[in-house]
Amino acid sequence: MSITVRPAVEADYDDVARLTRAAYLHGGHLTEADAYLERLADVAHRAEHATVWVAELDGKVAGAVTLTLAGGEYADIARPGELEFRMLAVDPALQRSGVGRALVQAIIEHARQLPGVEAVSLTTGSDWERAHRLYWSLGFVRVPERDWNVPGTDIRLWVFRLDLKGPARRR
Repeated sequence: MSITVRPAVEADYDDVARLTRAAYLHGGHLTEADAYLERLADVAHRAEHATVWVAELDGKVAGAVTLTLAGGEYADIARPGELEFRMLAVDPALQRSGVGRALVQAIIEHARQLPGVEAVSLTTGSDWERAHRLYWSLGFVRVPERDWNVPGTDIRLWVFRLDLKGPARRR
């Protein structure tokens, strides 16, 4: 099995929309009635206002993620000096294959090359335990003082951060 991470191209957009939608539904994070599914599926908009990457597993799009900096249209929690990633998704049929880990590792390496970027940040559901284990295993730490609720809901989102200049301090 060979995993390649690369920038998404327009020909990938349908695959990215399909697998992102499927991952969020399969994980129980959204239902068919959630309007946020439309935002997840609008890959062209994401690519226009942020950076979208895909992970290919044996030549097929298997995962995707959106990257943004503070102040960008897709930034939820990024502060100056942070690269934020969002909408990380792996095709449900390919979860636990290393695709998610490969995407996050590529993000970390990319962030290390960006001038002025000192950390990588992300938001995840408070009950997304598999995701939490992945982030902790790669050195991310919880930043509970930055946790937030999705506006108009009782959904609590946790913030994780990886300091690229120093060791992880807390879990």
